[in-house]
Amino acid sequence: MKKKFLIFLTTCFGALSLSAQQPVSPNGKLTVSNSGQGISVNYQKQEVLNIPVLGYEGIKSNRLKFKPIGKVTANYQMLAGKKSTCTNEANEYVAKLSGNLQLVLRLYNDGAAFRYELSGLKGKLPKEKTAYMIPEGTKRWMLQWTDSYEGFYPMSTTGKIKPIGRMAGVVKSDEGYNLRWGFPTLVEPQEGVFMLLSEANIERNQAAACLYTEGDLLHVTPDVNEVNLKGKWHSPWRIAIIGSMQDLIQSTLVTDVSEPCKLSDTSWIKPGVVSWIYWAYNHGSNDYNIIKKYVDMAVTLKLPYVLIDAEWDEMKDDKTIEDAVAYANSKGVKPMIWYNSSVGWIDGAPTPKFRLNKPEDREKEFAWCEKIGVAGVKIDFFSGDCQRDMTYCIDLLESAAKHHLLVNFHGATVPRGWQRTYPNLMSTEGVYGAEWYNNVPTFTNVAASHNTTLPFTRNIIGPMDYTPCTFSDSQHPHITSDAHELALTVLYESALQHLADKPESYLVQPQQVQDFFGKLPTTWDETRYVSGYPGESVVLARRSGETWYVAGINGTNDKKVLDVDLSFISGAKCVQTFADADPAQYQLTGNKGWLITSGNQIPKQIATQPRGGFVLVIKSQK
Repeated sequence: MKKKFLIFLTTCFGALSLSAQQPVSPNGKLTVSNSGQGISVNYQKQEVLNIPVLGYEGIKSNRLKFKPIGKVTANYQMLAGKKSTCTNEANEYVAKLSGNLQLVLRLYNDGAAFRYELSGLKGKLPKEKTAYMIPEGTKRWMLQWTDSYEGFYPMSTTGKIKPIGRMAGVVKSDEGYNLRWGFPTLVEPQEGVFMLLSEANIERNQAAACLYTEGDLLHVTPDVNEVNLKGKWHSPWRIAIIGSMQDLIQSTLVTDVSEPCKLSDTSWIKPGVVSWIYWAYNHGSNDYNIIKKYVDMAVTLKLPYVLIDAEWDEMKDDKTIEDAVAYANSKGVKPMIWYNSSVGWIDGAPTPKFRLNKPEDREKEFAWCEKIGVAGVKIDFFSGDCQRDMTYCIDLLESAAKHHLLVNFHGATVPRGWQRTYPNLMSTEGVYGAEWYNNVPTFTNVAASHNTTLPFTRNIIGPMDYTPCTFSDSQHPHITSDAHELALTVLYESALQHLADKPESYLVQPQQVQDFFGKLPTTWDETRYVSGYPGESVVLARRSGETWYVAGINGTNDKKVLDVDLSFISGAKCVQTFADADPAQYQLTGNKGWLITSGNQIPKQIATQPRGGFVLVIKSQK
């Protein structure tokens, strides 16, 4: 990777007309003011976030007096993500809370970030007190916490929500309401103004955090951290992305505040589309003949990767994983293999287990992977957000990079910036995705609406391995249209985009659809919000080179016309359209069927069927 990273720190803000006690973003739209013992974040002179409580228990905090300490300008390249060249700037301030505790605040044009810096530590960290106030009546989309972050983001105007009991880690109030929530949380504090709360830049001596409800307050609560600290320490960045929906969709704030790339050589990191075995069979990869089918599918569709899932260490018919890897490589398809992290689900879980936990075992295993021609690893079943798991993930990323292995974390926490620091992290699950069609019938009737919520919530903060685009049914049916399913491969950002359906399902599609997969980018130079609202519809445009992919889906059970204003694409020519056919024109069960056209003018609106969608492929003529 050709890296560009430059930080300027100046000691004064000559251009700032406001006093040192009034932090302001470079464009002047965001300001911070004191609010009791905390702060208020204002967008265009209106309060959008009140943080009434800051600091740590046992440390008496002073009223904040912010002083400017510099201007941060970070220009850097991303190998994967929503944007290849990231340029952002912030004004940075510091306020002393006590003798050994200070708050560092950065105001970006698209949000605010702050972290605590402590000194003189001896032993365990005190309890963090940070709390966000989200008043009753405010629209919010919140994820009930579970260690795998596999849940929904239902819209609500209250924090008094009954939990889904089957989720792990449920914490309830005496009245039976859910108390524990995961990042990110989306809020609409004013009509048309949005805010996404999350955190970024988790390091070795840190745990990830969640949110706990107390009335109108959401308390930031880090998970277990048993490290005995000595001297200086700082927290992860607490972030609030703020502005229009366009601002949120385009924001790179999570990676802006994260550590720069730590890998000296990234030339071997190649994103791409993957054929994936597990979903269609609801089983691992111990059948060599099925693995061959998915390799052959990758060859036909011109996909660069195949993922060999769990149980490859128990291959049948006298075959081994080395046979499967050799077959894939002989066909020009790069294989990846699955591992159990062996810190979460262990008893009754699939194998292989306990191969990565000890440094010496991990080194031996990854060296063997590199030797036999494995291109990457999918590591599954972590146990939450504790400091132990965070450090383990960092160890895995660093060790994998030494052996030129791509990494995909499953059953794991959501992204918090590691995709910049360790760009061999291609994707992370942390989402209620298509895999759930295998587990319970719930997803069938809610998938369309859920799918339109994810681009506004989970996928804003980083790559999301939803495993999209299934045309057939697995254990439980889906009722989204084929065009809706195809659109997910563009709407959802993931450097490894796994096609989950069985080979015969893809290979019976029209040739134009098959060709689409072989050309599909999985990293983007630019991303734009076009239209939509969480839970109802979404249209996004993503650019790769001079080609734009525009995708939209309808999350409702009614026909819906989606707005497609693409005036920002200059000299554009629509190359191809994939859309919903009128059900009256085909004889298929359910709301499916294709309308594929070429060479059309770019439409300003597109009609979709219930739970339908579309994809436009557009050439930009500069």
